[in-house]
Amino acid sequence: MEEENSPATAIAPREPPKIQRLEESVVNRIAAGEVIQRPVSAVKELVENSLDADSSSISVVVKDGGLKLIQVSDDGHGIRREDLPILCERHTTSKLTKYEDLFSLSSMGFRGEALASMTYVAHVTVTTITKGQIHGYRVSYRDGVMEHEPKACAAVKGTQIMVENLFYNMTARRKTLQNSADDYGKIVDLLSRMAIHHNNVSFSCRKHGAVKADVHSVMSPSRLDSIRSVYGVSVAKNLMKVEVSSCDPSGCTFDMEGFISNSNYVSKKTILVLFINDRLVECSALKRAIEIVYAATLPKASKPFVYMSINLPREHVDINIHPTKKEVSLLNQEIIIEMIQSEVEVKLRNANDTRTFQEQKVEYIQSTLTSPRSDSTVSPKPSGQKAQKVPVNKMVRTDSSDPAGRLHAFLQPKPHNLPDKVSSLSVVRSSVRQRRNPKETADLSSVQELIAGVDSCCHPGLLETVRNCTYVGMADDVFALVQYNTHLYLANVVNLSKELMYQQTLRRFAHFNAIQLSDPAPLSELILLALKEEDLDPETDKNDDLKERIAEMNTELLKEKAEMLEEYFSVYIDSDGNLSRLPVILDQYTPDMDRVPEFLLCLGNDVEWEDEKSCFQGVSAAIGNFYAMYPPLLPNPSGDGIQFYTKRGESSQEKSDLDGNVEMEDNLDKDLLSDAENAWAQREWSIQHVLFPSMRLFLKPPASMASNGTFVKVTISSITRRSYTCSIP
Repeated sequence: MEEENSPATAIAPREPPKIQRLEESVVNRIAAGEVIQRPVSAVKELVENSLDADSSSISVVVKDGGLKLIQVSDDGHGIRREDLPILCERHTTSKLTKYEDLFSLSSMGFRGEALASMTYVAHVTVTTITKGQIHGYRVSYRDGVMEHEPKACAAVKGTQIMVENLFYNMTARRKTLQNSADDYGKIVDLLSRMAIHHNNVSFSCRKHGAVKADVHSVMSPSRLDSIRSVYGVSVAKNLMKVEVSSCDPSGCTFDMEGFISNSNYVSKKTILVLFINDRLVECSALKRAIEIVYAATLPKASKPFVYMSINLPREHVDINIHPTKKEVSLLNQEIIIEMIQSEVEVKLRNANDTRTFQEQKVEYIQSTLTSPRSDSTVSPKPSGQKAQKVPVNKMVRTDSSDPAGRLHAFLQPKPHNLPDKVSSLSVVRSSVRQRRNPKETADLSSVQELIAGVDSCCHPGLLETVRNCTYVGMADDVFALVQYNTHLYLANVVNLSKELMYQQTLRRFAHFNAIQLSDPAPLSELILLALKEEDLDPETDKNDDLKERIAEMNTELLKEKAEMLEEYFSVYIDSDGNLSRLPVILDQYTPDMDRVPEFLLCLGNDVEWEDEKSCFQGVSAAIGNFYAMYPPLLPNPSGDGIQFYTKRGESSQEKSDLDGNVEMEDNLDKDLLSDAENAWAQREWSIQHVLFPSMRLFLKPPASMASNGTFVKVTISSITRRSYTCSIP
C-alpha cells in the first residue's frame, strides 16, 4: 500500500505540446473546407465570378446535387491565356491590389480564394476564350496548380468552369451531403434570388440530362417581371413596391427599394431576398424585424415574401466578415433596420383596408329533398298517427345514391350553348384543352400520336449505336466520325440534328424557353428575301410584284396564327408583323440566324394549318429544319475555301515563292476570315458538346436512317484497331 501511494509512482507531469508549422497542403485544405462548405457555396462563387465578367447569360448544370458535377457557363469577357497558370492559386485576383481597395470595391469577389479552394477539394476544368481569339483554351487544375499546359480548343464566347467530384478527398463532409435533392434545391433557390435582382442577365439552371430548366429567366427591364418569371404570377400579383431613403449628414445614408407581399399573399415560410450593394447576403436582424411587423399586422402571422435592394456608400459596408461572404456589417445598422421596419408597417396598414378573395360563381336552382328513386316502397302511416320526429343529430344517410345531404344536388352549372361554327381561336383552344391530360398542360392527343409515331419507328440497332458512340471528329463539312465498340461510322450531322430538333420540338411542346432577338425583324422583308434567294435568275425584276404579294400573304397568315405559334412553339410575332422571339430547342445552342428567312417562308408555304395533327407536324418539321446544324454559309477557311477570302482588288499583287505557290497571306480579308473561322469553330463545338450529348439522351433514330446514308460504316481491315481508335481531347 505504501509503495502504491509513494511519490515515485505518481504520474509524471505532461510535457507542453510542441507547436508545429502545418504543411501548406493541410492549410489549404482546411481553408477550402471553410470557403466551400457545400455545393451551393461553389455555385455562388462561380456565378459571382461570371457576373464580375460582365456576362449577359449564365447557365448552370448540376449532377447529384453538385457532388458529381457543377458546370457554370457564361458569355463574359473570358480569361487571358497568360493568366491561366496562376488562375487557381490562392490570393490571386484581378479585383484589388492593396487593402484600401477593399472599401471602394464594386465587384463580388476580392479574396482570390474560391477557385483555389475548389481545386483542393475537387477536379476543376476551365475552358475560356477572349474577344478576338480564333480558338479558346482548356486546362485542368488540382491543388491550385495546372495539371498540364493550356490546350487549344473550340470554344464559345466566355468561360465554362466544370467542378467534378466535389469533396472526393473529404469523406466525412461527403457523407453528410448525400441528400442530393436538398442540395439541388438550395442551388435552385440561389439562382432564383440572383435572377430577380440581376434582371439584365439571363439565368438557367437544370439537372444534368434534364430537358427542362428548373430556373429560366430572360433579360427584363422590369424587376416585377423577373419576379413573375421566377416565382410565378401568384407571388407577383400580391406585391407592393416599397422605398426608403435617408441622406442624414450624420452618417446614416442609404437607399432601399423593393417589393413586399400584401395581405392576400399566403405562405408557410418567410422568403427574404436581400441584396446590399448588389451582393446577396443574409441579415437575421432585418428578417426578425419584418416578421414582427407581419405578425402584428396580418391575421394568423402570415409569412411574407420580401425583396429588398439596399445601396450604401461602400465605405459604410464591411464585406470581409464571413468566409463565404454571406453576411456583411453595416454602419448604423440599427437605424437602417428601424427605418425600413417603420416603412413596411405603414405600407401594410394602408394596404390592409381590403382583402381579395377568389370566388366561383354557380347557379342556384330549386330542388327537392325527396328521393328520385321510384322503386322504393314507403309503408303508409295509419291515419291520424303523427310521425315521430327524429333529432337531426340522429339522422344518418345510409344510401350513397340519395342526393339528400350532397351539395352538388342543389347546384347546377350554367349550360353553354355555343354555335356550331365558331371561328374564335380562344373557343377552339378551350375545346382542345378538354382533351388534354390533366398532368400535362400541353398533352394534346395529336402531339402524343406524333411522339408515339417517332417511338414506333425507332431502329433498335441505331438506338444502341447512338446511345453508346464516341465522337472522334469532323471528317468533312457534313459527316462526323464516330466510334462504337470496334467500328467506325460516318454520321451525317445535318440529318441527325434535323431529326433531333424535330423530336425535341414535339417533346417540349408548349414548354419552350425563349431566345429574345435584339431587334424585331419584319416578316415581310425576311420572306421577300427568301423568295429572292430561291429565284434562279435574280437579275430579272419582272416577278418582283408577285414576290411582294406572296410575302404579304404569308405575313398576314402568320400574323393570324401568331397566338398559336407563341403558346405552343414560343415563336412570337407581334401585331405589326415583326418576329422578336424564337424557341430554345437545345440548351446552349442558337440556330444560324441567316436561315430565318427560309424558316418563315417554310411556315407560310409548307404547313397544313387546317388539320391539327398535320399543322403541329409541319411546324415542328420547319423548326427542326431551321435548327439543324448545316455548314455555315461562309466557305470553310481550313481547306480550299481559303481562296474565297482573298482580296480581288487590282492593287493586290501576288508573289510566287520558290515552289510556285501563291502567297495570299497579305491579300486576305482578315475580318471576313475571322468571322468564318469563328462560325466554323462554333459549329464544331456545338456538334461535339451539344449535339452528340443530346443525341445520346433524347434521339430515337428512325429506321430510314439505316438506309439513307445517315450512318455509313467505315471498313478498314488492314489497320489495327489501335491505329484508328481516337478519344475526345
